[in-house]
Amino acid sequence: MGKAGKALRQVLETYGISQNQLAIEMKIPPSNVSRWVSEGRDPSGEAIAAIKDALEKMKPEAAEEFVVLYLI
Repeated sequence: MGKAGKALRQVLETYGISQNQLAIEMKIPPSNVSRWVSEGRDPSGEAIAAIKDALEKMKPEAAEEFVVLYLI
C-alpha cells in the first residue's frame, strides 16, 4: 500500500503544489488528498486518473512525473 501516495507526495513537493490546491482542482475534500499522501489510504483507480488530470491542468510536467513514479 502507498505507492501512489509516495508518488503523489514526491510530485507535490517537487512542483510546489499544495494538497489543498490539488483538492480544489479535483473538487474533493482536502482530507482525501491528505490520506493519500500520508499513505493512510490508496486512491482508487478512478482517483488516480483524476489526480493525473488535475495535475495536467496545473503543471503538465507534474502529471507526467506522477505517472512515471506510480508505474515504476
